[in-house]
Amino acid sequence: MKICVGLSGGVDSSVAALLLKQQGYDVFAMFMQNWHDTEGTLHGDCEWEEDKFVAELVARKLGIPFYFVDLSDVYRQRVVDYMFDEYSKGRTPNPDVLCNREIKFDAFLRKAEALGADMVATGHYCRKEQAPDGSWKLLEGIDPGKDQSYFLCQINQEQLSKALFPIGGLLKSEVRALAAAADLPSADKKDSQGICFVGKVDLPVFLQQKLKSVEGDVVEVYDAWYSDSGKYKHDNSILSTSDPESLSDEELLELSEPLDYSGIQFATETYRSGKHHIKKTRYKDNPYGKIVGRHEGAQFYTIGQRKGLAIGGHANPLFVISTDIEANRIYVGEGESHKGLWRKVLRITPDEIHWMRPGLGLTVGGSLRCRVRIRYRQELQDAVLLMRRNGLFVVFDKAQRSITPGQFAAFYALPDPDDPYDAPELLGSGVIQE
Repeated sequence: MKICVGLSGGVDSSVAALLLKQQGYDVFAMFMQNWHDTEGTLHGDCEWEEDKFVAELVARKLGIPFYFVDLSDVYRQRVVDYMFDEYSKGRTPNPDVLCNREIKFDAFLRKAEALGADMVATGHYCRKEQAPDGSWKLLEGIDPGKDQSYFLCQINQEQLSKALFPIGGLLKSEVRALAAAADLPSADKKDSQGICFVGKVDLPVFLQQKLKSVEGDVVEVYDAWYSDSGKYKHDNSILSTSDPESLSDEELLELSEPLDYSGIQFATETYRSGKHHIKKTRYKDNPYGKIVGRHEGAQFYTIGQRKGLAIGGHANPLFVISTDIEANRIYVGEGESHKGLWRKVLRITPDEIHWMRPGLGLTVGGSLRCRVRIRYRQELQDAVLLMRRNGLFVVFDKAQRSITPGQFAAFYALPDPDDPYDAPELLGSGVIQE
């Protein structure tokens, strides 16, 4: 069997190639360049060249053929343009999930097959195994701190059938040790950070390549708003007294909709200041909130964001709790326990639901107790999936912090309580809606 390893220059893909070579496979390496521009990046214009240099050294060390492929055009079309479009709508996409679905296990796979590859191997910390019906299951990796199955939550059966994850059964420390023992040039290389194949970026600067910067208000929302909000009180009343499966389609739709702060308005008044009684204008006090700063564009912020607000005078950090793209306004709340950060229900529209195995899909009226994560490295959270006419609803047992439109919710099967080694299977995923 001929296997192409996506060699990135990092230690994980290097050890994946090492293990496959040791197991006797016909292995070759291919390095892909997916990005040329440097505007907004924090590491300069030669980072990909350094990665390519290390990858080539690893291939030479292992004695395997090395190829280079430039996929920057398709990457821009399928990943970066999608990313810009989502941010322009006030949603926060996950480019790494898209990169795996559209690039690594599609465009890259096709290039590898053109060179004779039967399979493509990567350095992802996850595993796959075949189900009794012949379909392929995607499982969490052994290392609980490095599991990367979430990033693969959108790939399909054809892609999974041609994928190999040689290091999924290893701990990161074991991978480092294998690389050191084999004297691989990447053994001590730090893990990459930032956007897949773009690198670590100053996000507002990066987004300003296509999205216009326009100043707007930052509004802090006070606790009094929630005390007087009919929707907030109504939603919590329903969730505290109802069994999720008994909720109507209308109730679920209402519960999944984020709170709307647009009703917090600020009237102005004139006053005279100083010994010359100069006439000035100020905002009247509002019990529900206060304008506490300015921003450069609501599309540059995401739910739960803490950094980049540059607003002082608070005992606890401020967090973004909502963005209003149309009004170009962002709303913030003080402290991690702020009510605006926490929700229990999210919705995935019918066209955005993806099941890893065809036989796993719920039909309208169906439900499934499972565990869900809404971001990478989040611990799995207990929830129930409810399939209704207007989408798939995820109702969590406990409220979740910073449910963010545009991100992916990934759902996993409950582990076998009688098998301590049973790894959670990734059942499916979908894009979180507003």
